[in-house]
Amino acid sequence: MANSKSLIAYFSRKGNNYVGGSIVNLPTGNTELIAKKIQELTGSEIFKIKTIRSYPEDYTEATNVAKEEQRENARPELTELVDDMDSYDVIYIGYPIWYGTMPMAVFSFLETYDFSGKTIIPFCTHEGSGMGSNERDIKKLCPSANVLSGLAIRGSSVERADKDVANWLKKLDLIP
Repeated sequence: MANSKSLIAYFSRKGNNYVGGSIVNLPTGNTELIAKKIQELTGSEIFKIKTIRSYPEDYTEATNVAKEEQRENARPELTELVDDMDSYDVIYIGYPIWYGTMPMAVFSFLETYDFSGKTIIPFCTHEGSGMGSNERDIKKLCPSANVLSGLAIRGSSVERADKDVANWLKKLDLIP
């Protein structure tokens, strides 16, 4: 996979977030910070998954929208798509854990493309749930893809996660 063309596609939310037991205002979402760390180490191209309907900056309002989307099994419409997804062999997919799995916008993203024969590498940020059910969810959505073991980073630890990210990529044989 070292010579494969790779893409980091991620969903991240800035604004009020729950971090370490408190609501804090994040100028950059935690998942975006991890995506950029992966990009620094791998040289992968990067793509931010964005929805047409923005999520509220207020934490409680945003969680209410997330719960409603999950309850309705919604597929939020995305603002743009990846140009030439077929050219990528490896796709890192990043997101925060919302109620045990990925935000529904990530489901929208994964259902938009044919990932047959591609390698999908999930990573997430969370505040205690770890990977949740998302590896299983990705395998269900992309049954013809090779889904590797993901990385879960606590949102309160993203600033100090460089070594964790590097060790994970080395373990998967993605960097020397």
